[in-house]
Order: sequence, then structure tokens, then C-alpha cells
Amino acid sequence: MVKSAKALLVEDDVELSASVRDFITDFLDVDQVYDGEEGEFAATQGIYDLIILDLMLPGKNGYDVLKAIRAQRIETPVLILTAKDGIDDKLHGFNIGADDYLTKPFHREELIARIKALLKRSGHFYQENVLEIAGLSINLQNRSVVVANNEIRLNGKEFDLLVYLVENQNTIITKEQIFDRLWGFDSETSITVVEVYMSNLRKKLKPYQADTMIKTLRNVGYMVEVTA
Repeated sequence: MVKSAKALLVEDDVELSASVRDFITDFLDVDQVYDGEEGEFAATQGIYDLIILDLMLPGKNGYDVLKAIRAQRIETPVLILTAKDGIDDKLHGFNIGADDYLTKPFHREELIARIKALLKRSGHFYQENVLEIAGLSINLQNRSVVVANNEIRLNGKEFDLLVYLVENQNTIITKEQIFDRLWGFDSETSITVVEVYMSNLRKKLKPYQADTMIKTLRNVGYMVEVTA
């Protein structure tokens, strides 16, 4: 399975966090944070395809984190992973916006199955490793892009940028979201690098008229627009 999806893991137990990361790192890129406030900040950046959330966290509990991100209209699927196994706890979690709820201790296989189910539901798990859009065929396995039997050679970040936009087609993606997703919060690179890579990507798509699907929304961001 190719990693094209990105997950946020909010868990204060460092050893458990490392174990969960190791369970899913074959098919997910995982960012780890260890307290509620940091988890809320990261979640509200809107760059993740899945959030795995503990409830008993320092700084801010998981319920409050979940309520805060849903209040900001962040619709990223959330899997609560917690030792709180009471029915009232589960119902409360679902009522405030959780998509799934798994109690500790858990089986590795069940965690993986639930995560893959959430990713499939949101369109971020690809058994075939291929995305098809507007005449483009994007192979996630060998990181190639083909249009009309012609391969378009993209470097690492150009390819990642195209995949990120295509996976979120007809959705506005801000420059900040692209920067945080591809370069990371802690990158010392300037955000203007997004414009540089977008320009390079468009130039490589232009000979095949594939650049026209990428729309620029001035002072907002970009969107891959695909009509039915």
C-alpha cells in the first residue's frame, strides 16, 4: 500500500504513540503530538486525512479538542482511541462528532481495519494505487503521471502537490495548508516555495492542456476543478 494519506496522532503516552505509529506507518504518514492543545492546533490546520485522538490528555481533554475542531468546521474523520470504555463515554464521543471509537487495550488488526475503513469512506485509501482525473493517470506506487501515453516527469514535491490537489478536487486548498502538508509546520522554508512549485507543476502539465484544471483563487489558494 502506498502512503498518500496523512494522519495526526494525539496521544500522551509516548510508548503507545510510537507503537500506534509503527502499526500504521506502512500506509500512512503520521504526525505525533502529545497534549490536547497542540493536538487542537494541528488538527485545525486542515491538512490531515485522519485524526486519532486520545481522550485523557494533558492541557485539554480529547472531548474538548473534538468539540473545538468540529466548531471550526474541520470535518476530518476522527477515531477516538481511549481507555474510557463506558457506554456514556462512547455516546458522548459520537454525539460531538467522532467517526469511530476504539477502547484500549485493542488488537493491532482491529485498529488497522478501522483506520482503513475511515480512509476508504473519505476517499483516501486506494487499493489500486492509481488516481484517474481529466485524462491524467497518477500512479501512487511508482510516482508517475501519464497523459495520452506520455509520461510527465515530476519531482518529489511536484508529484505530492498534484496528488494533494487531486485528492481534494473541487475543494479550495490554501497556500498555508499546502505548505504545512508538504513541508511541515517546522520547516524554515518560506511559504513562497508553494508558488514556485505550483508554477513548475503547471509548466509541466501545460503541453497536454492539463494545467487548466488547476484554478488560482487570488489571495486564497488553489483548487483542482473537475466538472461531471
